[in-house]
This record gives sequence, structure tokens and C-alpha cells, in this order.
Amino acid sequence: MTVRVHSLLLHEWISSPPLKLLASCSLLPTSKMSAKSAINKEVFTPHDEKMLAAVQVKRRTKKKIPFLATGGQGDYMTFICVSVTNKKPSHVSITKVKQFQGSSAFVKRSQWTIDQLRQVNGIDPNKDCPEFDLMFENAFDQWVAGSAGEKCTFIQILHHTCQRYSSARKPEFVNCQSKLLGEDQDVDSVIFRCKVYLNKKRKEFVAHHGHLLRRGNSILHSAADSVTSAVQKASQALNERGERLGRAEERTADMMNSAEQFAVTAHKLAMKHKC
Repeated sequence: MTVRVHSLLLHEWISSPPLKLLASCSLLPTSKMSAKSAINKEVFTPHDEKMLAAVQVKRRTKKKIPFLATGGQGDYMTFICVSVTNKKPSHVSITKVKQFQGSSAFVKRSQWTIDQLRQVNGIDPNKDCPEFDLMFENAFDQWVAGSAGEKCTFIQILHHTCQRYSSARKPEFVNCQSKLLGEDQDVDSVIFRCKVYLNKKRKEFVAHHGHLLRRGNSILHSAADSVTSAVQKASQALNERGERLGRAEERTADMMNSAEQFAVTAHKLAMKHKC
């Protein structure tokens, strides 16, 4: 009986929408992070763009496919990406990228400018959920992300990007939690908190390993003192050598003068005896 209950609970847990989505999206062993890096490298970098955000999604409702468009390429993964050009003036795009089953390549399928985005619907402003809608001038899609966290991160970056780069009418964000729109915390606040956290960790590291730093400083000071002492000794030796050379030169000069005087005296004596 216990085994049966556990089996039912496990089946219900696996059958929950987010986990069903993750299971159905696991077409290739590539992780999401490596997939996003690959998308940036393959799709955006060649066009001198950089990807700001990407979220793996799946449609909440099946899209009606025209009769002539049947015979697709099988299962695939879909990513909604936000990118910006490196050259000024900056142009922001929202791109739908797909990776088909059995292929390692990422293909750009649809693309809109940020000014074509009309509305972002977060579905529920009171709780985290993976569902969201995007409405453009000529398109409307209902998506579900791999998790509520991924959706929240994507919408937060998308909102910040719209506020910064939209030149025309800014898109409307409806049914979104206030934390995603910067009312409780914006991207700059998040960056600031990250800096504070890193600074705190740096101080903790210095506090825990301060003895090593102090020991290192002590070794450096000892080495500097040794070098200074060696230079002073060498300088002193050179000065002493110079003094000895100076005294030797003086003695040599004195001996030369004495020899010269002796020669003069001897010459005078010799001349005197001749006379």
C-alpha cells in the first residue's frame, strides 16, 4: 500500500506542468546555460550583437499550422532572446530561436524590434508562475517557461531593456509582480547588492587569511631590509676601497717626489766631486 501511494505521488509530481515541460524539452544533453552561450555565439555574435537574456519556452496552446506548412522537422526547443547591437545607436531585438531534434545548430525563426513589442503579460501579479504572453504588432504568443524563476529573470531584464532603449511608445507590462518592474528592486539595486555581498566576502577572506597576508608583508619587508643592507655594505666597501686607493696614490706621489729629490742631490754631489 505504501509503495502504491509513493508511486502515485511520484507520478503526480512528474506530471506537474513545469516538470513535464523540462522533460519534454530535454532533447539534447546540452545544459541550458551552455545552450544560451551557444545561441549567443552562433546567432548573435556573427551579426555584432550581444544577447542580454534568453528563456527556454514552450507554447501553452498549440498553434494552428496551415495545411501547406505540414511536414515539419520534428520536435524542437524554443528560446526567446533579447539582444542589442554593439554599434551605436543601439538597436534591440526580440528573437525566436529554435533547435531541432538531432541537430546541434540553433536557427533564427522570427525577430521583432523592441518598438514592435506592444504588451508583456505576466499572467498573475500575486505569485510566481512560469506563464507569460508577448504581444507584438503582428503576432501574439502564449508561453510557459521552464520555471517561474527563469520567466521572472527574463521579464525583469526585458523591462529594464525597454525602459533604456525604447525610442517610441514603451510596451505595456500587465499582471507582472512589482519586483519585476523595479518598483521594489530594479536591476541597479540588484547589482549594488551583489557588489555589497562581494565586498563583504572579500573582507571576510581578509579577516580569515589576514595572518597569511601579514606574513607575506613581513617577508617582503625583510627582503627589502636585506637588499637595503646589502646595498649599504657594498657602498661602504666601495668608499673604503676608494679611500685605500686614494692613500696609495698619495704614497706613490710622495715616493716619486723623494726619488726625484734624491736624484737631484746625487747629481749635485757628482758635479761637485768632478770639480
